[in-house]
This record gives sequence, structure tokens and C-alpha cells, in this order.
Amino acid sequence: MITGEIKNKVDKLWEVFWTGGITNPLTVIEQFTYLLFIKGIDDRQSDLEANAALLGLEVEKIFGDDQQELRWKNFKQKSAEEMFKLFTDLDKGIFTFIKTMHSNKNSAFSKYMSDAIFMIPKPEMLEKIVTAIDKLDMTNRDAKGDLYEYLLSKVATSGTNGQFRTPRHIIKMMVEMMKPSPQDTIVDPAAGTSGFLVTAGEYLQEHHADLFNNSELKRHYNNDMFYGFDMDSTMLRIGAMNMMLHGVENPNIEYRDSLSEQNAKRDICTLILANPPFKGSLDYESVSADLLKVTKTKKTELLFIALMLGMLKKGGRCATIVPDGVLFGSSNAHKALRQEIVENHHLKGIISMPSGVFKPYAGVSTAVMIFEKTTIGGTDKVWFYDMTADGYSLDDKRQPVEKNDIPDIVARWDNMENESQRKRTEKSFLVPKSEIVANDYDLSINRYKEVEYDEVKYDAPSDILNRVAALEDEIVKGVRELQEMVG
Repeated sequence: MITGEIKNKVDKLWEVFWTGGITNPLTVIEQFTYLLFIKGIDDRQSDLEANAALLGLEVEKIFGDDQQELRWKNFKQKSAEEMFKLFTDLDKGIFTFIKTMHSNKNSAFSKYMSDAIFMIPKPEMLEKIVTAIDKLDMTNRDAKGDLYEYLLSKVATSGTNGQFRTPRHIIKMMVEMMKPSPQDTIVDPAAGTSGFLVTAGEYLQEHHADLFNNSELKRHYNNDMFYGFDMDSTMLRIGAMNMMLHGVENPNIEYRDSLSEQNAKRDICTLILANPPFKGSLDYESVSADLLKVTKTKKTELLFIALMLGMLKKGGRCATIVPDGVLFGSSNAHKALRQEIVENHHLKGIISMPSGVFKPYAGVSTAVMIFEKTTIGGTDKVWFYDMTADGYSLDDKRQPVEKNDIPDIVARWDNMENESQRKRTEKSFLVPKSEIVANDYDLSINRYKEVEYDEVKYDAPSDILNRVAALEDEIVKGVRELQEMVG
């Protein structure tokens, strides 16, 4: 999470936008992102130049020889008026350049940048923002993601649009548990700013760097590995830029109502990472008939799980955040969906998370559900973990704290063979399928967790009363002594 000095700098930047007349939080984020993208492609060009010089190769050029003044490192030195002219020049300006830079006109970037608008109204305001962004330390690999998280928290707290981002450390935990491979095709059906997809890409860069030496795997990574769907064009635009800034050349970020009849794509991916919308209700007429076959409901949280089952190829796996109600809801739709996953697929794990994880913008209790699509069953034992701390305070401030279950969760998940002897009184344990079936497919951890109560011995009531009487005598004696002294 973003804290301290960078947070203060971002707050000051936000104030510059606000006082300059840009008061819609999503517009601020959008304009902010354009500038981060412009800086990011210049940083990338500098890296390409350094690598080419080191290896004695020809430089791969993002900027042509006649476009050098459009690079961040060059225009940031110019006066406010000159800089503003470079941004607003409709023929050869910076904004025109980023809108048309992608050679593939059908790419996500080209589609969502085509109607992008530069909205910073004054040269002096632009100069202030460029100078402030230039001073942000973005060298940490998590910095951009953390920055988005903080910016989007402002959207939620302002009551606008309802957008908010899954905390970075929760995304990383889920990605580390699922271990994306270079062969995976990864989908987020409610992608937002593409946080899950970006983190999956970072995991591959760190753990499978050799994939970039294989032309076929590299092509797959840049073109066919990542798919993100959303219904908010602003989020799609930010998501596409976010992916490109993190080294994915042509992400498949698409406008789509994932739950509607328009969504005909099935069996398309091997991994889903998601945090779909919770509180929502749709008309049956607007929901895909395929989803209603799995669970006849209007609730979006149930429909999204049915959607994920449909999108996964056989053997594909999913880690998704669900509200607690999905785990124990008593409606026919709730039970049918849980039964479908337990009986016809392989339910692997449920991680119960504390309600403060999504503060300050939501206080709902949630869990991570992990399953594999098999169509022939496979659930034997389900792993439960009771997360009580995630490394941050569980109030609205979300300050870093020492207690953190996430490293233990990942370590235990990776060593499942050691979990079989764990007791129900511990943080993690296994529950046999038969017990889950006997409990009407209830997947709430409280149904299976045992609480150990320490025996507390109290004194006899007569002893307590004698001590109270003795104490009262002392008080009366003290009061009399005081009366005599003043008396």
C-alpha cells in the first residue's frame, strides 16, 4: 500500500487537478494515467537504448528521429507554454502520438485511446503536474499498482462510480498461490484497471524470465495470454495502458457485459483471477441462458462464478474473491452452485478474510475460493484457512502492522501434504467432502472450525463478598480520618 512521502505528493497532485477545475475523480485518474504512460514509454525507450548499447545491437525505436522532443526527458525541460503546445498540437503533438502509436488499429490500446481527450486546461497547471510526477519515485515494481489503488480509493470515498481496486497484497497472494505458467491463458471477467493481469505478468517475468527467449512463448505472452473484460470504458483505457506499461504489447482488454447473452465465449482459458462485483441483481432476460442453467438467480456474485466455470477449459483453475454469503447462503441458487462445484468439479480451498481487508471503501466480509474445472468431480478434502491479519490495520486507516497471515497461507498452500494432521482449532485444516455434503454444502469456515476455551477458575462468591466488605470498611475508615483532619 502507498504510504508516507509518495502519498503526500499524490495528495498535492490531486489538489492541483482540483483547483485547476478537474474535479471528477475518474477524470483525474485518467489524465494522471496518460501522463504516467507518456513517462513510462520514455523510460522504456531509455531501457531499450541502454540494452542495445550493452549488447551492440540496433535500438528498437518507440520514438522516431523526428519525435525526440515528444520524449518526457526532453519536454519536461521546456517552458510551460512550449510544453502545452507539444501536448495540444493535433498533427504532431504528444497526445496525438500516444493515441496513434500502436501499429495494430484493432488492438485494445488503439480502440480505447481513439476517443481519449486531453483535458488539462492551462500551461502552468500542466507544468506543475509534470514536475510533480517526475519527482515521484516509481522505481519499485509495485509502485504503479499501489498508486492506482490509492487513486481509486479516492474515487470510492468521494462516492463516485463505485470503482475500487483489490488491495495489491491480496492480488499477489492469489497469484502466488495459482502460480501462472508461460502456457496459461489468463482471464479476469471484471478487470477494472487490470490489477490481477498485471500481477500475473509480473509473476511470470520474475519466475519464468526464460520465456522471453522462446519466440512462441514471447508471442503468446504479448498477444494471447491476457484477457480482461469490463463495462467501464474509462477503466478499460486505464487497464490497457497499465498492461502496456508493464510490458504486455497487445493485451486483450475488451468492453463486454460478461453476464449477458453477448458473452458467447466458453472454454477459452486455463486460469481465472478475479474479484467480480458483489452487490447486484439482474433481470433474467438480460442474463445468459447458459449461466441460468448452472444457477437460476439474479445475484451477480453467483452468476459470475457460473460464468467462470463456463470460461475455463477442462483442467483450468480459478481463484476468485466472493462475499461470505456465497459460502453459506440458504437459497436454492446458493446451494445449487456450491453443490455444482463440490460434486462436479474440484473445490480446493476457501480462505476466509477479515472484513477490514477492503476498507476504507467497503467493510464486507469476503473469502477467496479456489477451484479447478473437471466436469467429473474430484473434490476429496477442502482446505480452509482463517486469515485474521493481512499486514495492515483493519480500520479505515489501514496502517502497516506486524501481524500478517499471508506468508503462512502461501507456504501452507505449497506444502499441502503437511496439512492433514492439523487440528480444527488451528488457523488451517482440511475438511472431508463427506462432511461438507452432510452440512448441505455449507462452506463457511465457522461451520467446521473448533474454538478452544480455556478453563477459568473463579473464587467462591462468599470470598468475593468478604473482600468487597473489607474494602468498603477501609473506605469508610479513610473518610472518617479525613473528616477528623478537616474538622
